[in-house]
Amino acid sequence: MARDAGAITEVAFRPALSAPIGMDVVDFAELRARGRRRGIDLSSPQRPAFHHLIHVHPGSPPLDHTVDFTRHVVPPGGWLWVRPGQVHQFAAGPEGPREVADGLIVIWRPGFVPDDPPDATAPVVPDGARARPVDLAREHLVAEYADVGAMPLEAHNKALRALLSVLLLRLTHAAPAAAVAATGQDGPFERYRAAVERDFTRTHRVADYAAALGYSTRTLTRATLAATGSTAKAYLDARIVLEAKRLLVHTDLGAADVARHLGFADPGDFGKFFRRHDGRTPLRFRAEARGTA
Repeated sequence: MARDAGAITEVAFRPALSAPIGMDVVDFAELRARGRRRGIDLSSPQRPAFHHLIHVHPGSPPLDHTVDFTRHVVPPGGWLWVRPGQVHQFAAGPEGPREVADGLIVIWRPGFVPDDPPDATAPVVPDGARARPVDLAREHLVAEYADVGAMPLEAHNKALRALLSVLLLRLTHAAPAAAVAATGQDGPFERYRAAVERDFTRTHRVADYAAALGYSTRTLTRATLAATGSTAKAYLDARIVLEAKRLLVHTDLGAADVARHLGFADPGDFGKFFRRHDGRTPLRFRAEARGTA
């Protein structure tokens, strides 16, 4: 289901009827067909409520894809992860890379598997000895996905969970070490990151998160520095700025409405906050990002 919120299309999880509960595998041709059937312009900004793992087949033209204002060119053999809640869009144009690239997208609901893909900031391109195991994991997952009915549904779903987990682990170890966040599954930073995602529109104080999680602010800062290279406060501020930019560029909300949405009691405080981090006023940023300055 798609819901128009300004200019961002909120995309809910709607797999094929034959897909297992919580997961789907879609090749690019089927993706384009679904977009046409459901009235979704794939080149417009979308905010999915589920994971996208985008793969461009070897021998295909590269895929031009934008995720939260960062343009990525996914090369043949490459993989790109789009997290739930991120705003992404395919390249526009009837003859653009979106229309000619060949590949597939694995989509799944949060919680379908325990592990996330590699937390990389760029496409992952397995090479050398790491490429073949990734290809085998992908081929096995796709084959099991297509073989619905060969086993009871519960066993089929268990097999898909296991095979998707193997693929994600292989991709994690195929990613450059510098591109992967070295964090535990339930350490201070992981808990802080989840709390920020949940509450950044309600509180902008690291001390509030520390108190809620049972850590000191110093512990959160050390953990965030180790995982991201920035302080806990800088991480929180960057998340607020990112959401502000999403709303400014992809919706027509006024600056005061954006401020209220993000938890600023005074729109003037929001303007000062945004300018301190971006160097521009919110409306100046919107105009330049949209090319209307």
